[in-house]
Amino acid sequence: MKLLTLRTADSTGTKGTVAVRQDGDTLTEISGFADVGALLQDPAWETTAAAASGATHALDGADLAAVVPSPGKIICVGHNYRNHIKEMGREVPEYPTLFAKYAESLIGPNDDLALPQESDTVDWEAELAVVIGKQGRRISEADAADHIAGYAVLNDVSMRDYQFRTIQWLQGKTWEKSTPFGPALVTKDEFTPGPLMTSAVDGDVQQSTPTSDLVFTPEFLVSYISTIITLNPGDVIATGTPGGVGHAQDPKRYLQEGQVLVTTIEGLGQLKNRVVKEA
Repeated sequence: MKLLTLRTADSTGTKGTVAVRQDGDTLTEISGFADVGALLQDPAWETTAAAASGATHALDGADLAAVVPSPGKIICVGHNYRNHIKEMGREVPEYPTLFAKYAESLIGPNDDLALPQESDTVDWEAELAVVIGKQGRRISEADAADHIAGYAVLNDVSMRDYQFRTIQWLQGKTWEKSTPFGPALVTKDEFTPGPLMTSAVDGDVQQSTPTSDLVFTPEFLVSYISTIITLNPGDVIATGTPGGVGHAQDPKRYLQEGQVLVTTIEGLGQLKNRVVKEA
C-alpha cells in the first residue's frame, strides 16, 4: 500500500492537507486524517487506509506535501554506507553516528529546494527513510520490523560549510525547506531494502548504490535508537547516504540556483526538486 499527504484547497481557497491512498493513478482520501503522520496515530491505520473510500484525485499534477509533514522526531544516521565512509576518509563505525533534523526542514517531493543566502556549499545526500508505525522502547532487533510502518525517499541536503564549523553536524543538516521527503510511504509488505538508490543533478547521476549496502540495517537502527528514546508512530529514521556526494569530488561540486535534484529509489518513487535561491 502507498500512502501520501495531498495538499488541498476548498471552494473558498482555504488550504489544507489530507492523507490519501494511491491505487495506480488515483488518490483516495482517507477521511478524518490530515496527513500520513496523523493516520499512523491510529493503531488500526492499515485497516483504516485499506478501507478508505473518500473523494478521489488524479495522481498526475497532485500537489504533494512531505509524506509525514510534522514528525515528532527525525533521527538521521551518518556514515552508514561503506563507499561513502571511504570517500569521506573515515573508518567504519562501531556504533551509529546519530544527529537530528526538525520538521521545518521538510519539503514535498516536488517542491522548490531553498538555497540559503548564507551557504554556497549545498550538497546532496540520497537516503532511504524508515517511518515508524508502532510505539516502542528498547525494541529488540528481532521485533523491530513490527514497529516499521514502511519506507520513503529522503534527501539529506547538507550545508557543508556550516556542518563542519564544529564537530557537531546539526547546524549543517536542518536548514529550513531543505529536505525533500516522499513521495509516498510504501508499507513494508511491499518494499524490502535492496533496490537501487540514485541521485542526479540536471540528469547527471551522482549517487547509485543498492539500499541494502548498509552498515547498520533499519532493524538494527530501530532497536538501537529505541534503547535511547521511545519511538512513536510517524517518527522518521534517515538511514544514511552512499558515495557520490559533491563534497567528496575533486573538484568539489555543490548545488546551484536553477539546477534540478532528482532522488530515486526503485519501488519507492522519486523526488524532483528545483533549487531556488532563498529570498
